[in-house]
Amino acid sequence: MATEVQNGADNNGAATTVTFSAFKPQLQVPAPNAAAAVQFYKAAFGAEEVSRDMHPKRKAEQDTPLVLSADLKLGASVFSVSDLAVDAPAKTEGGGLVLSLVTDDLDAAIKKAVAAGAVAEGEVTEDEVAGRVGKLKDPYGYFWVISTPAAPAKPVEVEA
Repeated sequence: MATEVQNGADNNGAATTVTFSAFKPQLQVPAPNAAAAVQFYKAAFGAEEVSRDMHPKRKAEQDTPLVLSADLKLGASVFSVSDLAVDAPAKTEGGGLVLSLVTDDLDAAIKKAVAAGAVAEGEVTEDEVAGRVGKLKDPYGYFWVISTPAAPAKPVEVEA
């Protein structure tokens, strides 16, 4: 499914349409931890590795080879994990990043992630909109919110 956004103008001043076909977050971890991070996401969340590209300038006989990009599939979504090398552009400060997952078995999901090395943040909470919600911090500093779908709202009878 593509998303179209009309928000620009071409050289003649006419509106242009930009189409996005996917959104793929890239998690950068301090080098050389990307390979370990991939293993963590596989063990903790059941992610499936679909591809991996190694840094072309690093030979296997030199330092630890760096992961340029490893694509992981999680549900219907794909995200990338890569090594953040010393000579890479610096991270910029932002408002933070939280990754969200939805599952029917929150307790099992949290238990599996903690067993793989995540740290549970606080207690599981109940929310009318989000359902049951648990929070984790992975070994690479990223925060994950795992939730169950909220129960459908009960119909309210209105007197005529």
